[in-house]
Amino acid sequence: MSGRVALVTGAAAGIGAAIAGRLARDGIAIGVLDILIDDATKVAEKIEAAGGKAIALQADIANRTEVQAAVAKLREEFGPVTILVNNAGITGFVPFKEITEEMWDRMMEVNVKGTVIVTQEVLPDMEAAGWGRIVNISSSSAQSGAKLMAHYSASKGAIIALTQTLALELGPLGITCNNIPPRFVMNTVMSEKAFEDSHISRDAIIEAGPIKRQGEPEDIAGACAWLVSDEAGYVSGQTIGVNGGRYI
Repeated sequence: MSGRVALVTGAAAGIGAAIAGRLARDGIAIGVLDILIDDATKVAEKIEAAGGKAIALQADIANRTEVQAAVAKLREEFGPVTILVNNAGITGFVPFKEITEEMWDRMMEVNVKGTVIVTQEVLPDMEAAGWGRIVNISSSSAQSGAKLMAHYSASKGAIIALTQTLALELGPLGITCNNIPPRFVMNTVMSEKAFEDSHISRDAIIEAGPIKRQGEPEDIAGACAWLVSDEAGYVSGQTIGVNGGRYI
C-alpha cells in the first residue's frame, strides 16, 4: 500500500487514532483529521516518530468549507486521496420523548451530512485513479437498536444504508465501500461518555457477548486495514461486525 494516501476523520483519539496508526504501518500516508487540532497533531507526530507519514488537519466535518481546505492541504502534502475512513461522529443518551429537534438535527448534521460532505470532497481523486476504498464506521446500535439513543442509532442506520448505496454507484468506478459497526470499544472518548451518561456496567457489556473481553480500538483498526487493502478488492457494500459476537 506504499504510495497510497488516506484521510481518517475523528482521528485524534480512540478508534480513529488506532486506524490512522495501523494504516500508516502499511506504508499509507495519513491525513489525521479532527476538530481537535492539538490532539490530532499528537497522533500525527506519533506516526512520524514511528517512521510513517502523517499530517494533522482540522475541520468540523459538517462544514464543507473547512473540509475542502483540509483535503486540499492533504493533497498538497502527499497527493491524491484514494482511501477514506469516515470515523468522526457524535453520540448522546437521551430518552426518546426528550429528544429536541435541535438534538436530532445536530446528530444528523455531523454523523450523516458530515460523512456525505467528506466523501464527496475526496471522491474526485478516487474517480481519477480508478481505484478507491471507503470505510464507514457505523454502530451496532443501528443493527439492534439502543435505549436512550434513538437519534444516534438512526444516524448510524443511515450510514449503513449510505454504504450500500455507494457500493452500488461507485463499484463500476473501481471504488469499494464497506462499513464496520463496532460495539462498545473501551478506552475511547465516546465509550467513556456512554458509561457516564447511561450508567451501563462495563462488566455487563463484557458478559453480554460470547467473547468475554472488551473491544479495543485496535480490533476495529485491524478490520479496517484489510478493507482498504488490495486483498479486499472484491468486497463491497458489506457490514463487517467487529463486536465480539454480540450481534450475530
